[in-house]
Amino acid sequence: MSLKDQITEDMKTAMRAKDSERLGTIRLLLSAMKQKEVDERVVLDDAMVVAIVDKLIKQRKDSIDAFKKAERADLADKEEAEMKVLQTYLPQRMSADEVLAEVKAIVAELGASGPGDMGKVMGVVKTKLAGKAEMGTVSAAVKAALAG
Repeated sequence: MSLKDQITEDMKTAMRAKDSERLGTIRLLLSAMKQKEVDERVVLDDAMVVAIVDKLIKQRKDSIDAFKKAERADLADKEEAEMKVLQTYLPQRMSADEVLAEVKAIVAELGASGPGDMGKVMGVVKTKLAGKAEMGTVSAAVKAALAG
């Protein structure tokens, strides 16, 4: 079963269980997926769905920070609940050590030597680790691998 089908099934389950919070988050995700399909005229595969989920989670994190600064704990809690639902659709994430090892292998494979090669390395790393690792961790690992 594809990730897209799994999300649709989870929506039906949430409807039957009358779980309005989970249902709202899943509908938001399905809406973002449909928007991407319509805008780009493509059929989403699992990697594209994971990218959309990643984007929505990043938005939630940014919102949580803003709401906490504004002392709106109620809104921050709502965003955190949505983020937990979205995280269930992400694959198992790689640890920082695994990311660093993978990045070092790619750097060696490309023969990259310094910070000037960061763009080239990031291009390869993004395609290889998409959905498997958070890009902030990946970026830090690339900088560390190219620095020393």
